[in-house]
This record gives sequence, C-alpha cells and structure tokens, in this order.
Amino acid sequence: MSRLKYFIFCLFMGVAFSVQSQSTDSIRFSLLTCAPGIEIYSLFGHTAIRYENYTRRIDVAFNYGMFSFNTPNFIFRFVAGETDYQLGITPYSYFEAEYAMRGSSVYQQVLNLTQSEKERLLTILENNYLPENRIYRYNYFYDNCTTRARDKIEECIEGKVVYPDSLSGKSYRSIVHEFTAGSPWNEFGIDLCLGAEADKEINKRQQMFSPFYMKYYASNAYIVDAGGTRRPLILDETKIVDVEPEEVQPGFILSPLMCGALFLALCVVMAWGQWKTQRIWWGWDIVLYGLQGLAGCIIAFLFFFSVHPTVGSNWLLILFNPIPLLYLPFMVYKAVKRKKDYYHVGNMVYLTLFITILPFCGQEFNLTVLPLALGLLVTSASHVLVWNKK
Repeated sequence: MSRLKYFIFCLFMGVAFSVQSQSTDSIRFSLLTCAPGIEIYSLFGHTAIRYENYTRRIDVAFNYGMFSFNTPNFIFRFVAGETDYQLGITPYSYFEAEYAMRGSSVYQQVLNLTQSEKERLLTILENNYLPENRIYRYNYFYDNCTTRARDKIEECIEGKVVYPDSLSGKSYRSIVHEFTAGSPWNEFGIDLCLGAEADKEINKRQQMFSPFYMKYYASNAYIVDAGGTRRPLILDETKIVDVEPEEVQPGFILSPLMCGALFLALCVVMAWGQWKTQRIWWGWDIVLYGLQGLAGCIIAFLFFFSVHPTVGSNWLLILFNPIPLLYLPFMVYKAVKRKKDYYHVGNMVYLTLFITILPFCGQEFNLTVLPLALGLLVTSASHVLVWNKK
C-alpha cells in the first residue's frame, strides 16, 4: 500500500512539474529589427517586440511605430514636431508578410527573461495598449519605436541591463548618413533641417535611437540581478524574414551637388548678361530671391517654433531666412526705377562671411550648400558691378 502511495505521489509531482515547466516555457518575447525600406519614413529600419504564447496560440507584434497620414494637419504637425504615434498590436503573420512584401528582412533576438519578467513585460505592454495610454508624442531621436521597445524591456527586468562600450565618433547626423547614403536627395533635405547639435558626439544610449544600433548593443548586453549574477540579455538570434531588398526605382538623374553646380553656372551666366547689358534683370531676382526667402521661411519656422530635436541650432538660418522675401518688393522697385540698391552690397559682405565661417561653426554642412551660397553671392556682385559700371 505504501508503494502505491509513493507511486501516486511521484506521478502527481511529475505532472505538476510538467505543467509548471510548460507554463514557464510557453511564453517567449523577442526583439524584432526590420531592415530599411525605400520610403523616407522606412529608410532607417524599424523595431518591434514579438510576443509568443504557445499554449494559447498567440503570436503578435507590439509595434510602437503606428501612425496615419490621414491625421488632421499631418504635414504641419510633422514639421512642427507634434506628430503622435501609437502602440499597435499586429498578428505576427501579417507583420512578417508586410516586411517581406516591401523587401525588408527581419532579425529576431529572443530575450533571456525569467517567467516573472515575461509576465511583467506582458502586463506593461497590455497596459500601454489601453486607449488612454497607447498614443504618445513621437520624437525621432529621443522617443521613437526603438527607444520605447528598449525602455519597456528594461522596465520589466529584475536587475540592470549592462550594454557594451559605446561606439566612438558617432553623432546623430553621422548615423543618419549611414542610412541615407543611397538617397542623396533625402539626405540633402534632412541635412538642411538638422543643426549643429546633431553633430555632437553621442553616447551609446543616444545611439540606440537607430534600430540596428539597438540590435548591436542588445546582442552584446547582459543582465545583472540583485545578487550579482550575470546572464546574457539575448538567448538566440535568427534572421526570420530573409528577402532581397526591394529594387530602388531610378530617381532624379542629377544629384543635389550637380544641381548646385548647375545653379552656380546659371548665376554666373545671368551675372555676365546683366553686366554686359548694364541692366538688372528683375524677373530673375523675383525667382531667385523668392525661392531663397521661401526656403528661409521653412528653416526659420523649424528654428524658432518646431520642437524637433537639433533644428534649433541650425546655422543655415544665416543663408536661408525670410529677409530676402520681405525685401523683394523694394528690390524690384529699385531695379525697375534704375536706382542703386545697397542691399546687394550688404548681401555680398554677409554671404562672404557665411562662406568663411562654414568650416569653423561646428556644424557639418551638406556640400551642396557651397554652390548655392556662391550663386547668391555672384548675383549680388553682378548688381554692384552693373551700378559701378554706370
């Protein structure tokens, strides 16, 4: 009889252990890193958290990168830095199909979490998905889909995550350039908006705004618990979506620098024509200074009003500002009346100083800025030369 009781006890303990083990192993969380796409909003890749529950047959991706172009005043809010993103939950099969269709491979890093940490992370994510919590103010460098995923993972861990040493010599702009190397016009547009603050060296935590930098640091990170025990943050890494990148459609045949060089050549030709005929072609002034002033309105708005990071330290405000647009009616009036315009004398000095300080102001400028500034300088010089010749 005692043997029967012992057998039943062992059987019961074995079943209990099996159920507990199944419960512990049935949940898995992974960090997903998606390769860049060809659209400007996908150039830098993407990050999500995958949640798998084998017993309940759940496989979903928690995605902090959901937004809609149909949001009222989307473009204005985006320029002002007031874009709202939200947490979305997508069946993993849909998530996988979307990135496979766009030609973006997906890398999975399985997180080395304890059962209690997994349960805590699930609670955090479910709480974040509540209607009152899911929407957040997106900030490309400081609070995006990647930093959100990192922060939630760290929040659930019973201990501290220790990342490897920081990669030196990295700045926000240099990391952006790594992903815009094949998109010169996108790179030029971004460079026009970012200021000197984007060229300061950033630490490893700041570098994690980029999905693939986050992937690198996570690969080599470890967790230290309260007792000092270490365990790797990542259990396993695999490429779960392996596709060829989508073929990039041919864009504009000329690069920004080539267009800048052509602009400078056109300004030289127009200046020579004005000097030769001893006349100011005020129609050319309307086009040239009108475009300069419009570009200046955008840069000035970003500088003074946008909450986007780093745009408030943009030295390009010296070159592109609204002053030429505001002065344009007076410029045209004086050209029509054949009166000398001292604006161009001051503009020559102003632009010469700008070109001189370019290498020393602490901001990395796109090389296309130089022929643009020289073209404006040549145009003002032609006005001065025409009146001196008269």
